[in-house]
Amino acid sequence: MRLGGPVFEKYTNPDEWAAAVKRLGYRAAYCPAGDDATDEVLQAYASAAAAADIVIAEVGAWSNPMSPDDKTRKDAIALCQRRLALADRIGARCCVNISGSCGAQWDGPHPENLTVATFDLIVDVVREIIDAAQPGRAFYTLETMPWMYPDSPQSYADLIKAVDRKQFAAHLDPVNLICSPQRYFNNADLVRECFRLFGAHIKSCHAKDILLSGKLTVHLDEARIGTGALDYRVFLSELSKLDADVPLMLEHLPSAGEYDLAAAQVRRVAGEIGLTSL
Repeated sequence: MRLGGPVFEKYTNPDEWAAAVKRLGYRAAYCPAGDDATDEVLQAYASAAAAADIVIAEVGAWSNPMSPDDKTRKDAIALCQRRLALADRIGARCCVNISGSCGAQWDGPHPENLTVATFDLIVDVVREIIDAAQPGRAFYTLETMPWMYPDSPQSYADLIKAVDRKQFAAHLDPVNLICSPQRYFNNADLVRECFRLFGAHIKSCHAKDILLSGKLTVHLDEARIGTGALDYRVFLSELSKLDADVPLMLEHLPSAGEYDLAAAQVRRVAGEIGLTSL
């Protein structure tokens, strides 16, 4: 696996970007260019990444292709198509989005999110995105979420089978699947189940932690790695069994210093279980 995260240092060209990534000790990075970049610019970044042994992990397409608003939905689908094409052009492993919400909040809960009809619509939308972009090497992926599909290991496996497209794969954020005390305290088994059911399809992962408070009713909050309960020994052990280039991308921290602490914790746990290269 390859540890990566955001780059806060300013850069003006691909070589400066690659040097900034390496100074952080990362071997993976988020996509450094937008979908309006020229082929020349994208090739320059791809070449700089290859020369520095950096994997471009993912291109975000954060939007709501399931929106009840017609224009919002169409714009989101078009964005996903462009970002998937960008991932293919720059050589990123995947383009990632959530499946989307049936409500006004693009990433929020809604009574219709977890229904058979919505599952079927997600399948149609994912096919529409992939069939339009026609990627040759990048994959379109959906980030796991607590209140929309894929919301469990089994639902992700079911989606992969139902979409039935070679360029549809998986993106794993185990913290996003922890939505109850039961999953919180048994998260090691949850992680193992993810890898058992769709591990071979994982193209990129997000890394953070989660903390359950004692305040009623149930309060679960994201936390910096090492300050929560996610079993990173199991997570890293399972990841190490996959393709050696699968990225583990740090996210959702407020400062560069916090990212440094999170990266150090991941490396510490990796060392404890005998993983010497991240």
